[in-house]
Amino acid sequence: MTINRLEINNPKFQILFLSVIFFVLSGCAPGQLGLNNSGQYRNGMVVCAYPDAAQVGLDILKKGGNAVDAAVAVQFALAVTLPEAGNIGGGGFMVYRAGNGKTSTLDFREKGPGAANVNMYLDSAGNVIPNMSLYTHKASGVPGSVDGMVEAHRKYGKLKWADLIEPAIKLARNGFKITKHLASDLNHTAGQFRKLNPGKNYLVKEGEWKEGDLLIQEDLAKTFEQIRDKGRDGFYDGPVADLIVDEMKLGNGLITKADLKNYHAVWRDALVGKYKDYKIITMPPPSSGGIALLQLLKSVEPYPLKRWGFNQDSTMRLIVEAERRVYADRSKYLGDPDFYNVPVDSLLQPAYITSRMKSFNWDAATPSASIQPGSFVGYESDQTTHYSIVDREGNAVSVTTTLNDSFGSKIFVGGAGFLLNNEMDDFSSKPGVPNMYGLVGGKANSIQPGKRMLSSMTPTIVEKDGRLFMVVGTPGGSTIITSVFQTILNVIEFNQNMQQAVASKRFHSQWLPDEVTIEKDGVDSTTVGKLQSKGYKIVTTKSIGRVDAILKTKWGYYEGGADPRGDDTKMGF
Repeated sequence: MTINRLEINNPKFQILFLSVIFFVLSGCAPGQLGLNNSGQYRNGMVVCAYPDAAQVGLDILKKGGNAVDAAVAVQFALAVTLPEAGNIGGGGFMVYRAGNGKTSTLDFREKGPGAANVNMYLDSAGNVIPNMSLYTHKASGVPGSVDGMVEAHRKYGKLKWADLIEPAIKLARNGFKITKHLASDLNHTAGQFRKLNPGKNYLVKEGEWKEGDLLIQEDLAKTFEQIRDKGRDGFYDGPVADLIVDEMKLGNGLITKADLKNYHAVWRDALVGKYKDYKIITMPPPSSGGIALLQLLKSVEPYPLKRWGFNQDSTMRLIVEAERRVYADRSKYLGDPDFYNVPVDSLLQPAYITSRMKSFNWDAATPSASIQPGSFVGYESDQTTHYSIVDREGNAVSVTTTLNDSFGSKIFVGGAGFLLNNEMDDFSSKPGVPNMYGLVGGKANSIQPGKRMLSSMTPTIVEKDGRLFMVVGTPGGSTIITSVFQTILNVIEFNQNMQQAVASKRFHSQWLPDEVTIEKDGVDSTTVGKLQSKGYKIVTTKSIGRVDAILKTKWGYYEGGADPRGDDTKMGF
């Protein structure tokens, strides 16, 4: 093609020519101003555990909503599309960073009912009664998710509350096509649903669920309408609260009208630490995740992980030894700060963390039996979901919510269509007796009325040079902490992009039991042999965690990482 002088001097041609040059240099295509050619976005991004919910969040961002607006909409959409973990009958944590760098965290963790007591799961001989804290009406703490979303919207939301709930109502009433993964989960749990919910038919059908089946939840839609129209009172008072209390009475549960009325989410100062040149903004107690994450990062910081390499034997040994010591501390010192004096500053003292690693040597594994919680002067005696969202102003939200086990207690609130949590199992039913995730605890996490149970949820935001760098979190019970930890290292130390970092194979150790769990095919046989020769017990598992994260590149684009272990989806614009 030739261009004559008249065309060059034509203003319209000049504008077109400069536009083409701009798009080439920016990596964008015309009509996609926010997208570059690597799947990175300029204006906003949502990464969450189900595609329909991700679309809801993206639509809110496109309508001018901010990251918190999108988070509220995603939370309610996940309560429809991800019944095993998305919820209004559970609770969680939110870490928020405004575009100007200001931070806050919201604790909407469940609470022990007023009638809860320290011995409620023990028999007359003082032994823990199997499954009582898991699959009975007494397993449920007072839900916090709805109040948490109301409070987050009150403080930071831009769009109308009703507009954020409406997409979830439509998904519940009109139905959505289920994925192969969700169909499998529903079929696997159908027997328990029927056993624990006589007279109810939620999430069950004649025959088996298949990919593409339409799942309609009319009672859940009606519950959402109450929340849409009445806000907090649509759940903690009125018809829905009556249904919750009726369900409790039906199964000898503990939650009362007073428990619901008295529940309130709590704003807490973010827990902030450093790893090399990065600022880590994470969740304080009653999350154990934030403290544990900062301890882990400081424990490995002096070592040359970048030189050793990803999932190599030296790297893995160091990380496992750090994890053992941190989880030992967790068992003794961490609980609800409103009830227990958690020694946060002491646990995060660099000298203390260094002292904890002194017993680590390269000759052999440190047996967990020889590791005890540390001591310092002044001390007085799996199924979850995560979503990460950023908006065009740079506001970022990292939210992890849970019912505890997959589908919580498996018990539905009759007439309301949602599942009850079994978060009471996250308390220490008896000192030294492990919960469903193998975690042990004591006085700091004992059962008390109105107390929030300890959690491993670790929603986290990372800064570099005063700017947003990463938004990250995951489900996974006790593996949440180590999955977030390893994902951060994958990016910072092993130069992985965001998708690689969340997809990379993971491993986990938590002090007790004394073993290292590795994802199948995640570590080569030579490395496994080296670890075993040093005394590490290796077990394999299908998968660990489902990390959803966002990285802000040096060019200012948002790059998502959606975990391939589930139906997790990333969307941006």
